[in-house]
Amino acid sequence: MEKVGIIGYGNMGRAIAECIYKKYAVSVYDKDKKKTSGLINMGAFATAGELVQQSEIIILAVKPQDFEPLLKEIKPFAADKLFISIAAGISSGYISSYLDAKARIVRIMPNMPAQIGRGVSVISKGQNATEGDLNLAWQLAFDIFSNLGSVLPVEEEAKINAATAISGSGPAFFCFYIKESKDAVTKRDEFVKLLSEAAVNLGFDQREAELLAAGTVDGTAAMLIERKLSCEEVIKMVASKGGTTEAGLEILRAGGSLKEATEKAARRAAELEKRS
Repeated sequence: MEKVGIIGYGNMGRAIAECIYKKYAVSVYDKDKKKTSGLINMGAFATAGELVQQSEIIILAVKPQDFEPLLKEIKPFAADKLFISIAAGISSGYISSYLDAKARIVRIMPNMPAQIGRGVSVISKGQNATEGDLNLAWQLAFDIFSNLGSVLPVEEEAKINAATAISGSGPAFFCFYIKESKDAVTKRDEFVKLLSEAAVNLGFDQREAELLAAGTVDGTAAMLIERKLSCEEVIKMVASKGGTTEAGLEILRAGGSLKEATEKAARRAAELEKRS
């Protein structure tokens, strides 16, 4: 049983942990100890360094602004470990520049409906990951993230920015489009078509585009229903000030098309990305 450590026990870190603890030996760390106190079925470490030492595979689920100090802290323990980052705007090269040269990195971009098992996750090989590591990481990702929804592998890491604009920001764009949750079913097909076209425009092939679009829309609709959320609540959950989703929403609010909104969101993701 592989030892999986999760650094960051927010919404996504917790969702991953709760889905995989029966299959893996899961340990977690969060700087807010209240989040990890009293856990059952998984361990909790006092420091990120200790977690990395005791884990074979580490999932980095912290906010982008917390990466630099975290990577400096865990560098002494990073050799020969496999790191899976789910952070937006943090390239594998940036992570590699802080960690041991032998550390292997793979990026995964999940989206909000993963919290209810209806997400779409895009996975890309990062720097220093060998073909064997890639197979292991993708196998792990399919095992972990298939419990959170569907998984789409892509060869080019650059597609992570495009995925951020399509599947990452997509739930907010869909909610803006439908206005009210009762419209989610009736307007589903037309928005899937629009989002698929936008995904193709950003470099995905037709199969990839349709998987991303349908998965994002159906997952968002399910979240609206299961969590009894309003469209405005979902938009607030996805959009952050100065982020990719907000950049796209500015276009939509001004009367622009979904294609234009996703283009701007992807550009914003590229602008925010920290590279080596």
